[in-house]
Amino acid sequence: MAILFVARSAGFSKWASDVGLPKNIFKVGVADDADAVAAAIAAGWGGETDWALVKKVDAGDLTEEEALERLAAKEKPVDPNYYPRLKGAAGIFKLTPTIVGNHMIIARAMAGNESLDFKLKVVDYANYLIQFAQPPKAAD
Repeated sequence: MAILFVARSAGFSKWASDVGLPKNIFKVGVADDADAVAAAIAAGWGGETDWALVKKVDAGDLTEEEALERLAAKEKPVDPNYYPRLKGAAGIFKLTPTIVGNHMIIARAMAGNESLDFKLKVVDYANYLIQFAQPPKAAD
């Protein structure tokens, strides 16, 4: 069973904000097991080794190519050819608080939540990325 994960690096986020990207930069990937996730995060991307796992979920038979393709249909990935520091790393996505906040407002309103007051957390960005990287769940 594959594991879909979202990781974040404080150093990479700082670099991203310095070069004109939003500071909310995340790496989305799929690995075979928990050990492979830990090894990938330890290796790092974009010249940073301070990547930390934000969230991981069981992805079933989902491949990394499928997950990134599904996510790229919703959000534009950072082009690894445009930023040499990425060195060809795929699966780096930039998000703005507006996009994730609007998504959460709609989800809460549809669920009947009366309180639409919230502050975005890093895990909210990860939930957003995971939701759109996975295939939709079949209705019961």
